[in-house]
Amino acid sequence: MSSICGADCGQCPWSADCGGCSETGGRPFGAPCAIAECCRSGPGALDAWKKQLIAAFNDLHIPDMEEVTGLTPLRGSLINLEYPLPGGQKARFWDDSRIYLGAQLPKGDSGRCYGLAADERYLMVAEYGDGGDGAQVVVWKRWN
Repeated sequence: MSSICGADCGQCPWSADCGGCSETGGRPFGAPCAIAECCRSGPGALDAWKKQLIAAFNDLHIPDMEEVTGLTPLRGSLINLEYPLPGGQKARFWDDSRIYLGAQLPKGDSGRCYGLAADERYLMVAEYGDGGDGAQVVVWKRWN
């Protein structure tokens, strides 16, 4: 298998399930990969996109959130937690089959984490405990 973005498919725990980015036309799990789409824009496009996203996350100035210095590809099923909405309903915001850019950062000394995720249109910062326990949306916004 080979990737479009340069990721080492041999190091991925889901490589047996995805089929390879190049082989699937940038749809490794059957859905579009935001990273593959960006890479098709030309050399340097992925680095530029990551820099824009990192700046967008840091510009949120969320208390107790460390500076974002890097983002990594994440499968939607990893980040697609269930979040409570104001009316009592629960919702998921991401597609389990897509690949997004994101990171996990500690929330100070609270034992909780900030989970960051983004695609070409939206960015999200969530807060949660071990295993996604008590997940809450901190920021969900259209960024681009």
